[in-house]
Amino acid sequence: MEFVIKQNALKEELGFVQGIVEKKSTIPVLSNILIESVGENTIRFVGTDLDVTIRCEATADIKQAGAMCIQARKLFDIVRLLDDADVHFTKEENEWVKLKCGKANFKLAGVAREQFPEVPSFKSAPMKLSADIFNHFIQNTAFAITNEQSRFTLSGAKFMIDGGAARMVTTDGHRLAFIEKKLTDSAAKDTMDALIPKKALMELTKIARDAKGDVSFGEDANHIYFEVGGRLLITRKLSGTFPNYEMVIPKDNDKTATFDAEEMKTAIRRVSLMADERTRSVRMTIRPNEIEIGAQSSEEGEASEKVAAEYTGEEVQVGFNSQYLQEFLNVVGAGESETEGTNEKETDGETVRVKESANRLRIAFEFKDGNAQTQLNIAGDKTYDYKYIVMPLRI
Repeated sequence: MEFVIKQNALKEELGFVQGIVEKKSTIPVLSNILIESVGENTIRFVGTDLDVTIRCEATADIKQAGAMCIQARKLFDIVRLLDDADVHFTKEENEWVKLKCGKANFKLAGVAREQFPEVPSFKSAPMKLSADIFNHFIQNTAFAITNEQSRFTLSGAKFMIDGGAARMVTTDGHRLAFIEKKLTDSAAKDTMDALIPKKALMELTKIARDAKGDVSFGEDANHIYFEVGGRLLITRKLSGTFPNYEMVIPKDNDKTATFDAEEMKTAIRRVSLMADERTRSVRMTIRPNEIEIGAQSSEEGEASEKVAAEYTGEEVQVGFNSQYLQEFLNVVGAGESETEGTNEKETDGETVRVKESANRLRIAFEFKDGNAQTQLNIAGDKTYDYKYIVMPLRI
């Protein structure tokens, strides 16, 4: 096999594929990437860990058709340091590969094409959803996926399309993220209900991040297929039964406090420095016009800070894992434009400085009491139905 390809095109496609490849695998061939010719002027790159597979293509000048397998990480490290010029690949008879770019020459050990696992054959991708919607879904839910490998059915997202709406739900057993978007009539007939692994979601955001159009997708009994601008991601579905998330979403929260997302995020970040390292718990005392965040450690000390809030009910005290609140506020606040101003507000004889702006993101904090699950959402957001539910801690 022999071909010539532009360095920038090669680097871009390898960047997507090498994210899938296991750096240390019990199956050595899985640390390799498959490169093969397709037709007269297309090179295909394939990487897999047997659960998730990515296939990308790029234009190249093919001198001799064929296939080669090269160590993925090493190839990517070499290519990204090469000059922006033509990269010349030549496969030798003993599976070694010669790589030349300008004055740089490399010789890489390869493995036989036959050792590379067969990837699932691509089925049709009849459904479509905007890449912006997919990216927004994943960004706002993936952080709540469990990191415990033993909780297999919770190690991904439940993705559903039915009745003219798309939904994504994630949970780790202590919190739950739910997002829904109503679809146009053209997509209302599509139906799907599958568990997508977290790794596949993260890789999907990479290939869909800069996409301007739609993500095409489909499924068979065991796999889901996503296609974005000529790049294909295939993932094995998670098996098992996802918890009944509708039972977790509170129906009778009758109290709401609204506050500035950025103010609350920075306050929790500061106060949680004094939280107990094991529980990471912070105490939120919600009273008219303000929320006081407090934390204490028997060994290190304590901290408290007040944040202005729109609230007129009775005083309520609730405890939370500070990390759960911070991760939510980090996600919803990402990319928000702010033009800050300040105003002063009297609260129980104390002056609280309030940042104000038409573009400031505000969070609605809905609760019943200090023991029931609390729901957070973006105040006034009519584009998406987004809910984040957190179980309180005993304080």
